[in-house]
Formats: sequence, C-alpha cells, structure tokens
Amino acid sequence: MNVLTKPLENDLVFGTQADRDWWRGAVIYQIYPRSFQDTSGDGVGDLAGIAERMGYIASLGADAIWISPFFTSPMKDFGYDVSDYRSVDPMFGTLHDFDHLIAEAHRHKIRVMIDLVISHTSDQHAWFAESKASRDNARADWYVWADAKPDGTVPTNWLSVFGGSSWAWNPTRKQYYLHNFLTSQPDLNFHNRDVQDALLDVTRFWLERGVDGFRLDTINFYFHDTGMRDNPALTEDRRSDAIAPSVNPYNYQDHLYDKNRPENLEFLKRFRALTEEFTAIASVGEVGDAQYGLDIAAQYTSDNDKMQMCYSFDFLAEELPTTERVVKVVQQFEDAAPDGWACWAFSNHDVRRHGSRWGDHAPERDIYLTLLAGLLMSLRGSVCLYQGEELGLTEADIAFEQLQDPYGIEFWPDFKGRDGCRTPMVWESDGDNAGFSTGEPWLPVSPEHRQRAVDAQEHVHGSILNRYRTFLAFRHEHTPLIKGTLEFTSRTGPVLSFIRRHENEQIFCAFNMSAEEQFIARPDGAVEMLEGHGFSGLLRADDIELPPHNAFFARLG
Repeated sequence: MNVLTKPLENDLVFGTQADRDWWRGAVIYQIYPRSFQDTSGDGVGDLAGIAERMGYIASLGADAIWISPFFTSPMKDFGYDVSDYRSVDPMFGTLHDFDHLIAEAHRHKIRVMIDLVISHTSDQHAWFAESKASRDNARADWYVWADAKPDGTVPTNWLSVFGGSSWAWNPTRKQYYLHNFLTSQPDLNFHNRDVQDALLDVTRFWLERGVDGFRLDTINFYFHDTGMRDNPALTEDRRSDAIAPSVNPYNYQDHLYDKNRPENLEFLKRFRALTEEFTAIASVGEVGDAQYGLDIAAQYTSDNDKMQMCYSFDFLAEELPTTERVVKVVQQFEDAAPDGWACWAFSNHDVRRHGSRWGDHAPERDIYLTLLAGLLMSLRGSVCLYQGEELGLTEADIAFEQLQDPYGIEFWPDFKGRDGCRTPMVWESDGDNAGFSTGEPWLPVSPEHRQRAVDAQEHVHGSILNRYRTFLAFRHEHTPLIKGTLEFTSRTGPVLSFIRRHENEQIFCAFNMSAEEQFIARPDGAVEMLEGHGFSGLLRADDIELPPHNAFFARLG
C-alpha cells in the first residue's frame, strides 16, 4: 500500500501507528469559517483567522477541528454550493493560507477535517456548464437529468429540502435536473463511475495537502432511484422536524427514492479505500434523514470498510433529551451496529442552538447546558462541538431585513432559517464587533452574546467556558469515557445513569436530568468518587446525592 510522505510527517507530531484510531472518542470542534475570526476587515471570517485562534481551540482540549466549506463558491448557500473543489474562495484566503492553517493546527497537536460537499455542486461549476449544454457532450450524464412527463410536469413527486419541487427545467436540454436543495445546487449523478472517479480525485487532492479527515455533507443523498419512482406519503405520526421545519412539505414524504439508496454502500467503500492509502485518516458522515437516520448511520459505519463515524439529526431536533429519549437514541444505534461508531452533536450550523432549543426550558440555563455538555462527552462515540457552544451561546434573533439564509427568507416568519446559529463568534465583550472583525460583519453580532464573550469568561472559575475545559481535561484522563463500552443502569425517570468500561476500568456516570434534587442508590461493590470534572454530585454512606441538573462520576472496583 502506498503511504504518502506528508501524512507520515504528521505521525512525528501525533505519534505512532496507534494514532490510526485517534478518531475513536475524539472531540471535534466545528468551525463555521464565515463567522469565526476575520483578519482582513471585510466582515467575513477567513482561514488566517482560524490559524490565529488555534491556541484557543487547543485550550479547550479539542482533538480535531472540522471546517465548514471554504472552497470557491457563488455563496448562494454560503459555501455548500461549490464551483471549484480545488481552490479556496478569495474571501477565505488562499491555498497558502490553508497550508499555514494545517501547520498551525498540527503544531498544537490538533487534527484538521474539512467539509466535502459532493452530493451536488453549484450551477456555476464547469462540470454543470458543460453538462447542461447538450444531451451528448462528455459530461452530459454527470448530473441527474430526466424527461418531463407527457403533460410537461416534473418527472417525480420528489421535494427539495429548501421547499418546492426538487426538479428544475433547463430549456437548452429540454429536460429537468434534480436539486435536493436550491435550484442553483444541481445533484451529481453518482451512478456514473466517471463522476465518482472525479470526486475521489478531489479527495486525493486534499489528502495530499495534509488533511486528517473529512466531514461528508448529506452523505445519504448521493444516489437516487434510477427507476424514478415517486416517494410514498408519510403518515402524520411519523413526521419530524429534525431535517426540515414543520412548515415545509418535505416532511410529508417517506424519502425512499430520492436518497438513502443501497448503491451508496459501494461508493463509501471506494472512498474508504482511498483514505486508507494515507496515514490515520478519519471521516464522519452527516446522515440527513428523520425516519431512518440512526439505522443508516449504523449501516454506514459497519464492518470497518466505510465511514469511521456518522451522525444523524436525532439530537439536533427540538425534542428534549430526557432520560428516555437519550436511551432510545443511543440504544437504537448500538443495536443496529454494535461494532459501529457514532458521532454525537447537540448543535451545528444548520439547527437552532441547543442553548435556546433546550436551554429555554431550564430554570438555570448555564447549569443545564453544563450538564448537557457532560452528558454529550460521556456517551459512547465521538463528539462534535459547535463554535460558541462552549460559551453557552443562544440562538440570535435576526431581523428579516438582515437575513442572509435563503431557507429562512423562503419560510419567514414561521421558520427563520439558519442565520441565528451562524452569527459571529464573540471574542471580546467590549469593542467593535466583539473582536470578530474590524469591518461590518456579514451577520450582526448578537448584543446578548457579548456578555458571554471569551474574554468575559476566560478568568471566571465557574464560567461555562471553563467548565467545558474542565470536563474535557477530565475526559482525557479517563480512557473509558473516550473508548469504552456503555451499559445503561437507569433507563427511565429523572436520573440517567450508565457504566463505561475499558479493559479493567469501569466508570459509573449519573446525570440528574431534572431541576429538582435526586437521590439514587450506590452501585454494588467498591465505589470511588472521582473529582476534577466540575460537577457536585456527592457519594454518601447509603446513596448518591445529585443536585438539580448535576452529575456524579465514580470508579467502580
């Protein structure tokens, strides 16, 4: 097997061949580059800004970063519409800036994962320009084209995630093309082997620049049903707002034929085989499906020949993470793929921040959010933390005239889009634009966020920022919390508890999910209460005392 020199050089930074398993239990810090740090003064974050803040990321204790798209793009969907996979959009910098970012991350012993958006491109990509020009050119079959029905209507009843039909008419070819998202995001035809090869070449390009892994956007959207069968209706009791807001008719279909196709498994094996040519590469797939997400995630991570990790939207939905809910989600994944590996997240760039989504229901928001952080980082699996989550940021309120997201503009005011979770990172409580930029930010800085800025929390012992740091440090010291198995010991009621086991070590974890004090029985045998995690659960002679929204950790003999 051919292993390239740059990844081998990375081993000098990260260690030996054992680091091939670095992703298992890793904490991955997601960066939305437009909103992280601007160094040019144009109001948009850039790659140089990420490199500049690498010390902060290292101070959190993150193992890796995931950077949302920075490729050349018309920005109709803010980088998730790529027009050139091999270049950096000028607003973010240059390839030289990316190389510097890699070097800075590795200097801080942080891995770099980048967002690959390969289910679709921008309509301004050269591939699509050629494909739409005629029905018989070299790339005529690189996108999903279909004839109209005899009455001129769309080929199938498939719907776009962003609203309306997922088919758009092209007058030159006199055919419809598929777009699962915006009309300016035509879907690539993965049934064409040349398309797969081209995308794998793109993957190789970034591997050779030294990236440590990938986050694969909308991984279950790659293939469509070649028989062009209509999706059946979804019964009301099975509808969910996890993928699309409840006002979107996308939720009315059972998406059997426009995504989730079995042919995807073979492509993912090809993708994994390519990454295996390099040293210690890991990938996480985003499974966008409200009905089958966990099962698909389990399938995509099975047998050690596809994705290392996947995440679904179960913990990104509005539904509160009660004991019963957490057990149901985790157990469903474990049952479907006992040898698979999940990646859990409570927030990201596509959903309302859980600081509001769930925190609005708590009498003391920061205490509750700290509990959720401890829970997230104690589950079996890897973890994605979204920038600002560690500050306890809530969803920003963006006025209609300030909206940038086409999704929010389409469904306003019933759904306000994704801008509220994408506002600039707050570095400073005072000063212009909270230390994010010297220019006018592309989205406004939320006034409510300033009091939660990094400099306002940095030296406050009990701040949510420092409690994240404390727990991450605690987690790094206890291997069962990173790589161990998980056995639930309480599945219902106000207290969620489980045991994490790795080799000969067992750690008991208990979380009071309620706003009232709780008492639970001590586990059998020797119980050594652990400290250094920032929670105040107490081991007593006959039981364990758990203050409201608090946790307890102990080593079992």
